[in-house]
Amino acid sequence: MRRAIILLLLWGGMELLLSLDLGDHAASSETLLVFGFLILAAYTVGEIVTVVQLPKVTGYLAAGILFGPSALGVVSLHSIAELAPVSRLAVALIAFLAGAELRWSELRDRARPLLTMLGAELALSFVALVALLVGARAYVPFLAGLPMPETVVLASLFASVAIVHSPAVVMALLTETRARGPVARTTLGMVLVADIVVVLLFSGLLAVTRTAVPSTASAGGPSLGLVAWEIGGSLLVGAALGGAIALYMRFVKRELLLFAIVVTFFGSEIARLAHVEVLLTLLVAGFVVENGTKQGAAELLHAMERSAAPVFVVFFALAGAAIIVRDVLLIWPIAVAIVAVRAIAIRFGCQIGARLSKAGDLERRYVWMGLVAQAGVAIGLVAVVSEAYPERGSQMATLFLAVIAINQLLGPVLSRIALKRAGEIQTGQGAASQGEGVVATPAHP
Repeated sequence: MRRAIILLLLWGGMELLLSLDLGDHAASSETLLVFGFLILAAYTVGEIVTVVQLPKVTGYLAAGILFGPSALGVVSLHSIAELAPVSRLAVALIAFLAGAELRWSELRDRARPLLTMLGAELALSFVALVALLVGARAYVPFLAGLPMPETVVLASLFASVAIVHSPAVVMALLTETRARGPVARTTLGMVLVADIVVVLLFSGLLAVTRTAVPSTASAGGPSLGLVAWEIGGSLLVGAALGGAIALYMRFVKRELLLFAIVVTFFGSEIARLAHVEVLLTLLVAGFVVENGTKQGAAELLHAMERSAAPVFVVFFALAGAAIIVRDVLLIWPIAVAIVAVRAIAIRFGCQIGARLSKAGDLERRYVWMGLVAQAGVAIGLVAVVSEAYPERGSQMATLFLAVIAINQLLGPVLSRIALKRAGEIQTGQGAASQGEGVVATPAHP
């Protein structure tokens, strides 16, 4: 009740401030107000949902929907666009921290179950989604009226994006719950490797689609050399960045909180200027730092987690605010069907892969639940399709954002249930004593 009252007071105060005349700098002042409001409001909602055993990430997303354009309208579309750099910074932080969670010795020992389960679930999900879209093409806006060959090609392009997972949600939940164990480690490894696989698959299918379904857009498709540089260049730039960070930690090792912010900001900018994939670049950098530094990496990561706290809360709140409920309701039958088919395919794919690789019983039963959530890379890939195909790509984006909206709300809940049933969530003082987490650290409002 106390937190609910705090939330109402925050909302009332924000409405009062927004009603005031802020002068010539109204737009920038509003953006700063929205940023501060989201930190406090989303964190408060995150605390409220824990009462009913929901993950805080779900609360952050719910706060975004509640205060976004679809409901109360405190967060406008203009504010969402202005705060886009916060989301990009959050993606860089997610990637670096996720890469630092990957230890070479562990990957080497768990390579077979990880790759086998990932391959099985991605392949089954892709085939199942293509079959669903082709079979229900009369109800899918971007496939209506197309001949069968073009239908199959566009359905395959959509499926190549729809099979992607969400490292952001997985990292947030692992940090919030302090989960450790085979289910947590396998889930994290799978979502990270899946991003690389999906980017490669999508790039190839987009090239095929441009040939089979000519676009009216003036922009040309990505060349093979450009795609190769985005992947290979990410590895090179990420390794160089990670090496530089490792040298700093060895010879300087000062002002780690400030350095953590600089690393993620300039790392993402370097990746952008080099025209390489930001997520993959920072992931490789984090991996190099963790595996190339004998001491000091833990201190940097702890500093980075502390600096990331408000950024991550706003990131998930903005993701919720970007969900347009009206658009979801218009196409909910086909969106729900896609979500259901994808979840079923992920479950059976993971079980098949676990049996083939002789993975543990816990992994066979629970890993799939951590793979349902979507965000991040998927939204970026959909934007590429929208640019290449202005009309049908826009329809595809609307449907996919509806699917993401459902998976973003369902995925964190399933992930927490899986970790709890697997007995990997650390509770009580043992978890609290390990320091502040990435998405659970802002001071209480």
